[in-house]
Amino acid sequence: MVAKPNSSKTSIIPSLRFADAQAGIEWLCMAFGFEKQLVVPGEQEGDIAHAQLTLDGAMIMLGSSSSHGGSAFSERVRPAGELAGRTNQSIYVVVEDPDGHYARATAAGAEVLMDIEDQDYGGRGYTCLDLEGNVWSFGSYDPWNSDA
Repeated sequence: MVAKPNSSKTSIIPSLRFADAQAGIEWLCMAFGFEKQLVVPGEQEGDIAHAQLTLDGAMIMLGSSSSHGGSAFSERVRPAGELAGRTNQSIYVVVEDPDGHYARATAAGAEVLMDIEDQDYGGRGYTCLDLEGNVWSFGSYDPWNSDA
């Protein structure tokens, strides 16, 4: 039996690879409001072996693409910039103030893919790219709450 997480944590945590994980961490904190929970330097100068960033009880993990060189994981999970601007996943984050979040992200240079708007299914949100081309959506729609 799998233990259920408490209401402030989730048991599914997205993990990303960045060509420049140090810059990625700083940008995600500045633009999206993440906070550093753990940052483990890699063996090579400037590499990040593992990092954990939190936002309102949620978490993402990330690291440098070069920090796990040659592993089966690193052969499959690559930075978005190495995928010719394509990806097979995106991350959705529930935020209380999507308009304020949009203003913060765009001020930091996030490239907007889908402008902020009210959604037919409820809530308000937008979709953008981070500094390395990962796709992020932020909005007030909370799929856990049917009244969203």
